[in-house]
Amino acid sequence: MPLGTTTAEGISPAFLGLLAAEPLKERAVLDVGTGRGRLALALAGRCRRVVGIDRDVAAIAEAVRRAGALGLANVEFIIADAEAVEYGAFAPDLVAAHLCMSDAIAERAGRALGKGQVFAFVAFHADQWRETGRRSRFAYGEAQARGLLERTGFEVERLEVDREVKTFASVEEALAAVVALEEKWRVDGRWFRYIKFLEEGGRTLTRAHLIVKARHR
Repeated sequence: MPLGTTTAEGISPAFLGLLAAEPLKERAVLDVGTGRGRLALALAGRCRRVVGIDRDVAAIAEAVRRAGALGLANVEFIIADAEAVEYGAFAPDLVAAHLCMSDAIAERAGRALGKGQVFAFVAFHADQWRETGRRSRFAYGEAQARGLLERTGFEVERLEVDREVKTFASVEEALAAVVALEEKWRVDGRWFRYIKFLEEGGRTLTRAHLIVKARHR
């Protein structure tokens, strides 16, 4: 059973709600770390213009194909490193990042957006996969996120944690829930720590995201 509440495209409904509260028909949105364009395509029908950027060439090609299949004329996908390019070149009114978040991204959003404009993101929370004993370098706690946004010129309007702790009846059930993550976790050492957690009697797995909307001062 998948962890958490998402749309069919894997986007947080709470995050979409925060974006929908803005007058998107008047907005040019920059979707940072767009991947295959799932957020950009979800927003296209509501926005004046959407630009999605990602350094993954294959993902951008797929996003372009999907936009063409949907007949969307107000979406553009560009190959660019979200942590290197300056966002001002895309003239955004709103910067959105769904599970692609870092200090460098917040800093670039702060430089590109003007007073009253919005930076909204979903990031891994510090509790994400806490049973593996290793925090992602791209994870944020609430105080850490607030401090970063304050430093980059934003005032937080909404900050919430979407957390779900899944409890399993057996080791086998716990392992089945993370089978898709095994290869990645073996590389970064999390797999062996999670196995140890299960061997010691643990039967949970935490999924936790930080959902934030901030406005430039």
